[in-house]
Amino acid sequence: MVESFEGAESKYGRIYKVAGPLIVAENMSGAKMYETVKVGWDKLVGEIIKLEGDTASIQCYEDTSGLTVGDPVLRTRKPLSVELGPGILKTIFDGIQRPLETIAERSGSVFVPRGVDVPSLDQNALWTFDPSNLKTGDMVVGGDVIGSTFENDLFSKHKIMVPPRIHGRVVEVMPEG
Repeated sequence: MVESFEGAESKYGRIYKVAGPLIVAENMSGAKMYETVKVGWDKLVGEIIKLEGDTASIQCYEDTSGLTVGDPVLRTRKPLSVELGPGILKTIFDGIQRPLETIAERSGSVFVPRGVDVPSLDQNALWTFDPSNLKTGDMVVGGDVIGSTFENDLFSKHKIMVPPRIHGRVVEVMPEG
């Protein structure tokens, strides 16, 4: 499926210049330093490394061949980040945390296709959860450890934490399992 960028000019910047892995995009007002962007029709992963007025210089982490002036640049409004959790120790990733084995299975190729977007960790894997000392009624905030899970003998426990900017009261604690 090809996503249309038509009628979305206000949401997207446009490529002004391409020089190897460096992309210069215009109409990027409001962008932030180190914000992740998706470049071109293939949505290549890039990161803003310089801002001047409404122009952003972008380091593209994929092959930029075929990009042309006027192609869209989508702002994600998020910094480049990695996903941590159970399963990370048994997976081999590329430089922007894309799982190589999963990509090979889905694409049928040993090469990473441009713009491929797959979850870093298996979102359907089930892990045993040990709620540690968490009790019903406890107040929790982002960064609080609420339990752990065992992955393998190399790394005894993964701590499970409340995501950033989340807070609240624990409604129910299920038994270990």
